[in-house]
Amino acid sequence: QVQLRESGGGLVQAGGSLRLSCAASGLTFGYYSMGWFRQAPGKEREFVAAISRSDGSLYYADSVKGRFTISRDNAKSTVYLQMHSLKPEDTAVYYCAAKRQPIGTRPNDYYYWGQGTQVTVSS
Repeated sequence: QVQLRESGGGLVQAGGSLRLSCAASGLTFGYYSMGWFRQAPGKEREFVAAISRSDGSLYYADSVKGRFTISRDNAKSTVYLQMHSLKPEDTAVYYCAAKRQPIGTRPNDYYYWGQGTQVTVSS
C-alpha cells in the first residue's frame, strides 16, 4: 500500500521559514517524480514545485521561485520543501504527490497523494 506522509507544517510569522517533509512507502521511490501542491480555502489545488526522479530537473511556480527549494533523498524515500520568506498568501494545506516520469506540474497527472499538512503564515 502506497503512503505519502507529510510533516513539518505549522504556524509561522511572515518572513519566517519552514521545511516540509514527505516520507514515501510502498513504492519504489526512485522511479517517481515528486511534486508539492497547495490548496487554500476556496481555491483550487495549485502546483508549487516538482523534482524529477533522477536527473535533477526542478520546476517551480513563479509565485515561489527564489523562496522555496525542493529536494529529495532517494535513500530515505523522502522529498522536502524548504520554504523561506513566507508570506500570508502562502497559507494553505500543502500536499506531496508522486507520478511516474516525466516530471510535471498538473495535479491530474499525479497518481499518489499524501493527506496534507497545514501551513499558516501570519502577518
